[in-house]
Amino acid sequence: MVIITLQRDKCIGCNYCVEFAPNQFRMSKKDGKSVLLKSVNKKGFHTLKDPNMEILPACEKAADACPVHIISVKVS
Repeated sequence: MVIITLQRDKCIGCNYCVEFAPNQFRMSKKDGKSVLLKSVNKKGFHTLKDPNMEILPACEKAADACPVHIISVKVS
């Protein structure tokens, strides 16, 4: 299980997450911030739990590329 968490409020809209993991992230046309697709929002933390381990490398690259370090990727 891959667990991805995004602190959306702190997003600066750099678009790196979309470049590395376009199947998990999109940029909002409303505010220019990242959106973690199919995620659940709890107090500003948007979390996606996905059993597909194939998304792990792309999501790790997105997290590493984020200049404000608001994306975390874990495996459970």
